[in-house]
Amino acid sequence: MASSPAPRRRVVTLLALAASLALAAPAVDARPGGGGGMGSRGSKTFSAPPSTPTSPGAMAPIQRSQTSPSPGFNNPGMAAQNRGSRFGGGFLGGMLGAGLIGALLGAGLSGGLGGIGSFIGLIFQIGLIALLVMLAVRFFRRRSEGNQPAMAGNTPHARSGLPPQGGLQGGPNAGMNPMGGSYGGGARPQPVQVQPDDFQAFERSLQEIQGAYGREDVAALRRLATPEMVGYFEEDLRANAARGVVNRISDVKLLQGDLSEAWREGPVEFATVAMRFSLRDEVFERSTNRHVENGPQEAKEFWTFVREPGGPWLLSAIQQGR
Repeated sequence: MASSPAPRRRVVTLLALAASLALAAPAVDARPGGGGGMGSRGSKTFSAPPSTPTSPGAMAPIQRSQTSPSPGFNNPGMAAQNRGSRFGGGFLGGMLGAGLIGALLGAGLSGGLGGIGSFIGLIFQIGLIALLVMLAVRFFRRRSEGNQPAMAGNTPHARSGLPPQGGLQGGPNAGMNPMGGSYGGGARPQPVQVQPDDFQAFERSLQEIQGAYGREDVAALRRLATPEMVGYFEEDLRANAARGVVNRISDVKLLQGDLSEAWREGPVEFATVAMRFSLRDEVFERSTNRHVENGPQEAKEFWTFVREPGGPWLLSAIQQGR
């Protein structure tokens, strides 16, 4: 017996919807820092750097960092990520997807209800599940907060090469540098002067880091950035390799740049600069060297650099500017 064309139409509709969602997904900018804010800015990691004439608009928050936010700190970028993980995916997302798929296939969540009744049942079940999950999250959060021990040392910052926020605020390991030495724990950030030679160093770093990333030269990146940033670069390069592509960057030229802020925490100096630059950002297939896509040819970013006494400036954070 021939099957009714109605179920097949629903299946076709479902596949078309899935394809449109996949095509609507935003393209990820593969160059250094193109996937969002990352790195550490010492005690100012989760504070937005001041805007500048080069980038007068709001900048993207740091989303990947080895620095933990202070208790009670509200980072809008991290809050948005948390909201997405709670309500956009996981258990609730799966239930919502199952309900929509069931509705498209003619079954619904209740296995036979249709029309408005099925829709109301779907909304009721989602609301009930959301309430139960919220209650469970609150319960386990209270238990974990009640049993959580005090922060122990610099473990979360083992590869950042920057002073942990907990150390700057005092504590058993206050002021300890995970790379050795002392940061002068408890010291408040103090403004510092950035000299013309420093700006030249920042421009060279911009060109050298982009070039090293495009060559996948991890040894060069280790000389130019903190261990934390090198770790993120390696993660992105591994993701490119898994996709079978290589991101080649060339012709990097600084068009405009200015200082956002510069400060000292103990003996360590930080400087955040806004930079607008042009570049050739291209993606090629590894096996055939076939050109796959072009990235943006101009960018605005905030780069934060850090240096210890007598040492060079090292890239410690990147944030997208506007």
